[in-house]
Amino acid sequence: MKYLTIDSQLLFAQSAIHNALNQNSIKNALAEYGYTEERLQAGLALYNEAQSLQTVRDKEYGEQYQATNDLDIARTVANSEYMKHVKIARVAFRDNPGAFEALQVSGRRLRSLSGWIKQAKSFYANALSTPHFAAGLQDFGITQEKLEAGQALVADVETKYITQLKEKGEAQNATLARDIALDNLDQWLSDFISIARIALETNPQHLEMLGIVEPAA
Repeated sequence: MKYLTIDSQLLFAQSAIHNALNQNSIKNALAEYGYTEERLQAGLALYNEAQSLQTVRDKEYGEQYQATNDLDIARTVANSEYMKHVKIARVAFRDNPGAFEALQVSGRRLRSLSGWIKQAKSFYANALSTPHFAAGLQDFGITQEKLEAGQALVADVETKYITQLKEKGEAQNATLARDIALDNLDQWLSDFISIARIALETNPQHLEMLGIVEPAA
């Protein structure tokens, strides 16, 4: 069944197993080859598990995408204020290399989100905790209230980053669980199809009811 998409595989399994259970002529023919009611119900349970885990996987990825979108928006808003403050700090402390280092305003901002958060947190923490930094920024209209607001925006980004990482991990775990269930279902279906072809060899219409198409001779 590897050639099918996941949705197609699940639909095939649902149709094949339900028809095998609900069509007595098919059910009786399969029972002669060991595919009893109990064995078919076991296959149905594998299908139900795979379908349920596929639903969970879709939900987890939806939450991951939403968390990523929320993070992107929060970072855009925070970065707009942060970069304004960085540029003003470069003017305010043009001749103060110690301030440049403490406020982390030299050079480009780090590309990684974790690096950006580290730089931004250092900027606001040191600007707010060092009186002469705060006073220098105040001279250019960056008040303590504005610094605290910028710091809060960066904290919001960090919170959303943590949430996004959690959602990403949950989505990956859901995918792994789904894939294991699909492998189990695929193995069951492979054996089922092989036996169904033997049990229903003289009745191709029944094979078609199971969704099994015989290859051309």
